[in-house]
Amino acid sequence: MKSLTSLLESARISRLKSNLESHGSVLVAFSGGVDSSFLLKAAVDFLGPDKVLAVTASSEAYPNHERKEARELAEKLEVEWRTIQSSETTNPNFRENPTNRCYFCKKELFEDLKELADRKGLNKVVDGTIQDDSEGHRPGTRAAEELGVASPLQQAGLNKEEIREFSKQVGLETWNKPSFACLASRFPYGKEITEEKLDRVGRAEEFLLELGIEQFRVRHHGDIARIEVRRSDFDRLLDSGEKVVSRLKELGYDYVTLDLEGYRTGSMNEPLSRQQVE
Repeated sequence: MKSLTSLLESARISRLKSNLESHGSVLVAFSGGVDSSFLLKAAVDFLGPDKVLAVTASSEAYPNHERKEARELAEKLEVEWRTIQSSETTNPNFRENPTNRCYFCKKELFEDLKELADRKGLNKVVDGTIQDDSEGHRPGTRAAEELGVASPLQQAGLNKEEIREFSKQVGLETWNKPSFACLASRFPYGKEITEEKLDRVGRAEEFLLELGIEQFRVRHHGDIARIEVRRSDFDRLLDSGEKVVSRLKELGYDYVTLDLEGYRTGSMNEPLSRQQVE
């Protein structure tokens, strides 16, 4: 794996380096996704592994395979990695699933990360927010701002396409990893989120992953599972339709549907956008 120092001819990578160096030492909120993986790689390359701690939240809202992949990447980067327990479903502000649910989740997480950073003598908590995240409904960013969490990738002006390309150039295996969001995003706002429901959605998505479908969401609408996959994967999903229906009914769904609009991020926010227009 190459060092990001090989990319310093890029003005944005240079800005990223300067930003990280200004902190001296960092705790990286590390989900194992495309963006936080690139941020962790940059922190290790520009600060040195002894000035970096990678921390992954362990909770019902993130499947085990995501934590496993995060740990494996941290090991490859030879940086200290640990998990921090997060129990969102015990927080009524999260459980009731209001439109600003992410604010309460991120606030609790960042408070815990800041406390850990202080104990470890690290100067700053940083997260993988990117330029693309400045658009859309993202209440979690307010929690980061309130608690002084820095977003070096966003501050450097890096977007998803660039991060994937730079990751590919240095040999970071997450360069083409499918996008992932916490399982709470599978529920319509205002519908209670419980540990049992998160487990059901997680098991349903694990099954789709086993079928070889990489980019998907299983949206939870009570007794209905609404599956989103890329339109290019419609045939693959339908070819396994009987297996999918059987498995999801085993998990407790009465009806299993395919969303004809296909996979898209933030589909649960679409009613909010329509309300704003109206």
